[in-house]
Amino acid sequence: MYRVTLIPNDIDTRELRKALWAHRIGHRFTAEADGQVLWLVDPSQQQALNELMTRWQRGEALTPPPRRRMDRGAQWRVVARDLPVTIATLALCLVVFGAMAVWGDLVLASLAIVPIAVSQGALAVGDLGDSIASGQVWRLLSPIFLHFGWMHLVFNLMWLWYFGRQVEQRHGSLRMFMLVVAAGLGGNLAQYAAGTVLFGGMSGVDFALLGYVWLMSRRSPASGFFVPQMLVVFMLGWMVFTMTDLAGLVGFGNVANEAHLGGLVVGLAFGWYYSRKPRLR
Repeated sequence: MYRVTLIPNDIDTRELRKALWAHRIGHRFTAEADGQVLWLVDPSQQQALNELMTRWQRGEALTPPPRRRMDRGAQWRVVARDLPVTIATLALCLVVFGAMAVWGDLVLASLAIVPIAVSQGALAVGDLGDSIASGQVWRLLSPIFLHFGWMHLVFNLMWLWYFGRQVEQRHGSLRMFMLVVAAGLGGNLAQYAAGTVLFGGMSGVDFALLGYVWLMSRRSPASGFFVPQMLVVFMLGWMVFTMTDLAGLVGFGNVANEAHLGGLVVGLAFGWYYSRKPRLR
């Protein structure tokens, strides 16, 4: 975010805040010892903000601009244009979830990190090296699209939408694609290295996006990324909680903890690297 101005604490800014939101100018106020600091998210809106500030300082009425109605089809076209990777990832998860409801274990066997089958009443699993050598390269990434229940699906897609939009809107579709692939590979391989073959879910990618957004917001405030500190504490606390025996006692067993940790490491590595670049220049 970009620091705009400092306003004394004894000045009421409620009308200005309402006007900024009415004009769809992304901003944030922070309270500091010497006053209220106004921050701007998008520098391209600097002129519009300055005009509102001038009118507000003169005591003029800050009437909101007339809203243009947009039909839902046009709204979705705009979203799909701006967030193609996030939308495609969400859609793939939904398609795979629907396919599992129809074809069941056949989908699971096809998308698990190694081939899985039942032989003579026992579970038979393949080897990852042999699978890759035979051309089944997709198995390195495909487990992230597997979900084992509505709660699992909704929880993961909610965080994918929350963090993925920030990444793709601010740093582009290529960066978002790189994060999804790298976090998917890192999380899946970490979970497989821990000795698990039946796992799935987008949560490793979610933790990567969390790590990326959080580190960018801390090390590069001008990037415009923001995540509430309590949300970071909650998600990291949840990850630690699911690693304990207590999680199994209350019904949260069989969590892909290594995938979460692997994804988080990938996201922090990306965030560290890309938040350094402006400083180096």
